[in-house]
Amino acid sequence: MKRPLPIIPALIIIAITFSLRASNNMLITTVPLIAEYYFHFPSILIGIISSLAAIFSFISSGFLNSRLKSTKRRKAFIISSVAYAVTFPLFFFADSLNIWFLAPVLGFAMGLLMPNIMTYASLFKDQRLRERMLSLYTLALSTSLIIGPLIESAILLRFSLFQAFLPFSVFAILVAIISPLIKFPQEGTEKEDGRVRVWEKDEFKLSVSLNLMYGIPFGMLTTFGGIYAVEQFKASYSLATALFGVFFATSFLGRLILTISPPKNIWAPVWISTSLTLTGLLMVFLAPNLSVYILALIVLGIPHGLTYPVSLISLSRGFPVEERSVANSYFSAIMMGFSSFIPIIISSVVNFFGIRNSFAILTVISLGFSLFILRIFLRERVM
Repeated sequence: MKRPLPIIPALIIIAITFSLRASNNMLITTVPLIAEYYFHFPSILIGIISSLAAIFSFISSGFLNSRLKSTKRRKAFIISSVAYAVTFPLFFFADSLNIWFLAPVLGFAMGLLMPNIMTYASLFKDQRLRERMLSLYTLALSTSLIIGPLIESAILLRFSLFQAFLPFSVFAILVAIISPLIKFPQEGTEKEDGRVRVWEKDEFKLSVSLNLMYGIPFGMLTTFGGIYAVEQFKASYSLATALFGVFFATSFLGRLILTISPPKNIWAPVWISTSLTLTGLLMVFLAPNLSVYILALIVLGIPHGLTYPVSLISLSRGFPVEERSVANSYFSAIMMGFSSFIPIIISSVVNFFGIRNSFAILTVISLGFSLFILRIFLRERVM
């Protein structure tokens, strides 16, 4: 029998996750446009400024958050939420100089916020309830990525890119207001960073490799998927953009299913994700027309919805509560670190091989990660 979700914690997770991700996504998609059309930065500087927030998130999550004890980490969390709320609206006043200060500050705050929200969602003792809350957290992430851009699109019909930061600052302020409600493990119940050997755990290896298996081609898809539809299949700009709505819709459904019913055997969604990722990438590479490309996006949306929540479920099953914060911090840091460099790597591959052939190369890369996952499965059999 399914236990009902506790209403108050569920609402807290939904509200702070949606607010944080919607505002952060608005930032990372808008700053490159400002750098290009207002500051007239060259391509290399646009790439660097786009990566700065992720780089500093990697630093604060991996080197600070993972080492703080529970009480100090809670204080750092609340201070970071206030810093996030104060810094975000300052982008309205951004210029070609101070943006190099604002982006790292916001990124540093993000690195102290996101892993602790993940940890809060994983504190419930009942395994099924804990995994439903983790899936709810990822569902809030998906919802923010659907609704947030729609809000910004409506705002930009009448206001400038700089002015768009002001209404989105409401979300940043909500993060600061809600942050004191986030609970942390009791002081003295957590192991210190040096005593948690995350890389010795297959659950951690699975979480990282599963996300990289999908995350690298996902970066390719979000960066060049629209261009591919326009150049290869003569889609309009409007249609090329709308196609991502189909992609995120299937992703949303995948996370909704996990929220309602977490998997008893984690390997089932793992193999669904790996097989559909490889299938979808091959479909994109071989697509003879727009219809097949749309079908490929539908297929690829499913593993996008599954990989991240399944990774968090793997972490929650593999690490006791006293080690979970350190594991979440390292996991977040690694994902943020890779997200900093993926756009640069992907752009280089596309520049050399072209978009279509790059999807074939990424299929091989995803297959490599899938084989590593298979190796974990053969060693552990059942988690």
